[in-house]
Amino acid sequence: MLQIHHISKQYRTGDFSQNALNDVSLNLRDNEFVAILGPSGSGKTTLLNIIGGLDRYDSGDLVINGTSTRQYKDRDWDSYRNHTIGFVFQSYNLIPHQSVISNVELALTISGVPRSQRRQRARKALEEVGLGQHIDKLPNQLSGGQMQRVAIARALVNNPSIVLADEPTGALDSQTSVQIMDLLKEVAKDRLVVMVTHNPELAREYATRIVELRDGSIVSDSDSLAVSKESAQTAQHRNFGHASMSLVTSLALSFNNLKTKKARTFLTSFAGSIGIIGIALILAVSNGVNRYIDKVQEDTMTAYPISIQEQSFDLNKIIGSAQDNTQNTQDHKGSHRSKAIYPDDSAISSASSLASSISSNNLSSFKRYLDDPKSDIHQYVGHVGIQYSYNTKFSVFDRDPKGTLVSASSVTIGGQETGAAAQMASAGANSSDPSQMESRQMAAITGKSQTKSSPQSFTEIMPGKDEQKTPIGQVIKDNYQLLQGSWPQNKEQVVLVLDADNKIPLVTLYNLGLKPASEYNDMMAKLNNGQEVKADTSALDYDQAMKQTLDLIPAADQYIKGDDGHYHYVGDDAGQVAKLLDKAVHLNIVGIVKPVAKASATPLPAGIGYSRQLTNYLIDYASKSPVVSDQEQHQDESILTGLKFAAADDSAKASQAKSFVATLNNAQKAAMGSAVMGGGQQGAHAVPSAGEAGSGSAMQSSDEQAAAQAFDQYIATANQDQLVAIYEQYVRPQVGSYKDNLASFGLVSRQAPTSIRIYADSFEAKQSITDSINQYNDRVVKADKITYTDYVGLMMSSVTTIINVVSGVLIAFVSVSLLVSSIMIGIITYISVLERTKEIGILRAMGASKRNISQVFNAETGIIGLLSGILGVGISWLLLIPGNAIIHALMATEDVNAILPIQAAIVLVILSIVLTLLGGLLPSKKAAKQDPATALRTE
Repeated sequence: MLQIHHISKQYRTGDFSQNALNDVSLNLRDNEFVAILGPSGSGKTTLLNIIGGLDRYDSGDLVINGTSTRQYKDRDWDSYRNHTIGFVFQSYNLIPHQSVISNVELALTISGVPRSQRRQRARKALEEVGLGQHIDKLPNQLSGGQMQRVAIARALVNNPSIVLADEPTGALDSQTSVQIMDLLKEVAKDRLVVMVTHNPELAREYATRIVELRDGSIVSDSDSLAVSKESAQTAQHRNFGHASMSLVTSLALSFNNLKTKKARTFLTSFAGSIGIIGIALILAVSNGVNRYIDKVQEDTMTAYPISIQEQSFDLNKIIGSAQDNTQNTQDHKGSHRSKAIYPDDSAISSASSLASSISSNNLSSFKRYLDDPKSDIHQYVGHVGIQYSYNTKFSVFDRDPKGTLVSASSVTIGGQETGAAAQMASAGANSSDPSQMESRQMAAITGKSQTKSSPQSFTEIMPGKDEQKTPIGQVIKDNYQLLQGSWPQNKEQVVLVLDADNKIPLVTLYNLGLKPASEYNDMMAKLNNGQEVKADTSALDYDQAMKQTLDLIPAADQYIKGDDGHYHYVGDDAGQVAKLLDKAVHLNIVGIVKPVAKASATPLPAGIGYSRQLTNYLIDYASKSPVVSDQEQHQDESILTGLKFAAADDSAKASQAKSFVATLNNAQKAAMGSAVMGGGQQGAHAVPSAGEAGSGSAMQSSDEQAAAQAFDQYIATANQDQLVAIYEQYVRPQVGSYKDNLASFGLVSRQAPTSIRIYADSFEAKQSITDSINQYNDRVVKADKITYTDYVGLMMSSVTTIINVVSGVLIAFVSVSLLVSSIMIGIITYISVLERTKEIGILRAMGASKRNISQVFNAETGIIGLLSGILGVGISWLLLIPGNAIIHALMATEDVNAILPIQAAIVLVILSIVLTLLGGLLPSKKAAKQDPATALRTE
């Protein structure tokens, strides 16, 4: 039952108000044929539009089967019209560019009915009104009576409970009017039919109930329905389901409309394609040159990535300080008085700048940023990707030609390359890679220990972006050639790396056991004595080198648990090393490589190159090793000494000092006693002098045991302050920290790399990467800020500027043409909105929402954009045929070819669609805001 409770409606035009309905109340049965009569202006159509949800009442309530509509919003009215109301209009209101069956299907489409079902239901509805043979015709191919039958079929296809007919026979002859009335009378047998008409004869002949209106009020009702208050239910707020138009329907409506205006559509599309043609030709002409430039940039940036170390120099700060010092010197030159002495602080200032330029980087935090796929930086990273390096600790041992066990770190096991001679001899083995040089310089300046680190002659081979699929990166394969053998395929395989002249540092050959260790020791002795040395530089066969087996012992295995329950480092004990060789990783040299001629990047120094698989193995091995597990179970004390990492107070420090001395052997006690009791490096306030201790004569004895006993006696009688001083000076550095111990055992977290290298393919991308890092620094706390090294940033700034200027000019040109295209599309869409105003009203009457209407016009602009893009790309490809001939003739070469890549063509088509959608956005919003009742009256 439909109930109209005290509904009033006013139309306001400026200061003028007109009452269309004045406190109208009416109850309508679920199945009856109601005719509303009245003169023009009596409110008939207004009442019909309010019942149909096309117009809104000012006061009162419209109740449908107990559902109040007082609080309805636009989407609720849309759903109500789609599921409950069927409209039959005087002027038929069929969409002219849609077929008969498509017009009938439309209400079902908005309801979300599947295509197969709606086609079947639409065909059945048309057969019921006698139009089963005309389903594929257009409306203009039908007579007036047939079009009204289509309108009735459309009204009934969604099985509405209410059919509203506004002057359904007003445009028909008398005979056809009778046929339509017979049809409506049949419809009213099982639903409510409300008809507005000026023909009282037809109304009285066919309607079961006649309601007369005058001046917005009901003056008579032939069969009124009274509802008692006792039987009436309180109206509730409910909606009538969901109504939505699919994108396919929107596209079909717009496409069919455009087909009726083929010439205008083509001209519009062609005009829109002009900007696309201009851009396409610019891209095509520049593409050939850009390919060459990109190759040069790619090679350069591969050789000089952005490098981030655990500790890094701020080169910009150093350079800026040097420039400031030079400027200050020039500013003060000649300004000092001649009869005075002025100190020159430039050396101190330079040292201060160098020291203050060193910063520690929180690479764990930065790696989390890099691992986030949403980080902006990823769009600028080159084909090499982001490479992480880890400070895996291991030692490598091998047998020289005489069977002597040697170390890849220092030739002699337990020895160190100290002294000027050894350092000069090993200098050639150092890499020329800038980031590795910076790492070594940093260690030298900061004093950070490199003890027990991996041999310098061993370098990890850069993998590809996906290290599982490409264990050897394409950069390596492009810049290095295999002289013999193959690249590593697993962790046990390595390659011997030579320089471009097939050379390798002599010291490295001794480290790898390819030459006798005795020769090396003799050379070092002569060099340190100032004697002339002639090294053996005879060539080695590839086969001889590839027969050499190298034994790698992870750092964790070089710590053995002793009888005292503590772990001891045995990596400098040749006897213990020999015992460990059975469980070592046996490395085989499977290939010999060297840089290709004119290599653009040579990240592998001469020596041994190993794969990422070995790095991953060492990381996993250390994490599962007994020494690491034991230390993780004793996080507050060192498993090397049994001492606490951090003493709580002075009493604990004194106790730690006594315990530490007790663990030393006689030689260690004698050495430490000499330093402590003899004053050593301690200040007078920290430990007493030998005289004050009363044991100077004991320490002066050459007897080691006696010296140790004297030191034991000193420790036994030392007061707390003396013991605390010994703890701070000698014990704390030896005990270290929990983190230091784990690092010494080779434990490495994959979330905490030693260094990060970010590769770009172009100067512009490199600049964007540095911008992303700077933006990252702006977001994080000071402790997490990153200091990075950009080796080519300063020298390439001018090139970047040129590229940016050229890009800016092109962007400005493109922006103008695209702006014009967007404005033109907006105008065309606005014209289309004006032309299709009635169609908007029809769609809204069938339940289409404002968003659906906007979607229809967005679909139209999208289709025009697609046609513009395809047309522009097609014309551009045709123009390139004579265009390339002209380029070849002007440049006298065929090396430069204007090419429009398929990817660029697709992007241009998408760009055309996006721009046309933007251009039509405002007109489509205007279309959505059209009042449906007003739109239906538009001619």
